[in-house]
Amino acid sequence: MKIRVDSLIEGAKRARGTVIIIDVYRAFTTASVAFERGISKMLFVATIEEALEAKESGLADYCVGEVDGIPPQGFDFGNSPYELSQADLAGKVIVHRTSAGTVGVTAAAGAEHIYGAALVNARATVNHVLASNPSVVTIVAMGLNGTTRTDEDEQCALYMRNLLLGRSPETEHVRGLVKAGKETDKFLDPAKPHFHPEDVECALQVNSIAQPIRIVKQDGFLQAEKIAG
Repeated sequence: MKIRVDSLIEGAKRARGTVIIIDVYRAFTTASVAFERGISKMLFVATIEEALEAKESGLADYCVGEVDGIPPQGFDFGNSPYELSQADLAGKVIVHRTSAGTVGVTAAAGAEHIYGAALVNARATVNHVLASNPSVVTIVAMGLNGTTRTDEDEQCALYMRNLLLGRSPETEHVRGLVKAGKETDKFLDPAKPHFHPEDVECALQVNSIAQPIRIVKQDGFLQAEKIAG
């Protein structure tokens, strides 16, 4: 198995084989929490307009996401795992649009298989990937808006590479490096209430969720459903 580590939107465009798109703060932590809360399906789109259209046409119950960290007008929830952890989502379909994670998924046109990952479902994702014995795995750390590298996504990519290689990296070290990163600061800034401080701890619950997010193209959408077992 050949493992490649890349970054940002350009990395997603270059990605081949089984592709793991990483967004720790916050897209795939949010998506993981949504599945824990019982959603039936999640649709991934690149634009606000696509998200609102999916809801208006009855394909989705809720719009979740952000632009510059702020929920767009007409969205039901921000891109916040804490918000979704407090919501009644059982059986619902969510359409998800963010500035990095979901854009990375839509950019990975050369992928054979796509997963969305964060620290919370890192081991679950690796186990699912290894079970299919891929010849090439590309891990893409999406960073800030898909254009600037960030510590949390780069650290998650290295952590998952080590797991794929059969190593056992220390999760507390990973947590410490992420908490010390610049992107954590905005969640502790009272001038930015749309960045919930609780989102940090949600995102740092390493391997707490056993749901890999496998994304497939179906009915014109990139989407994920709960994986049995």
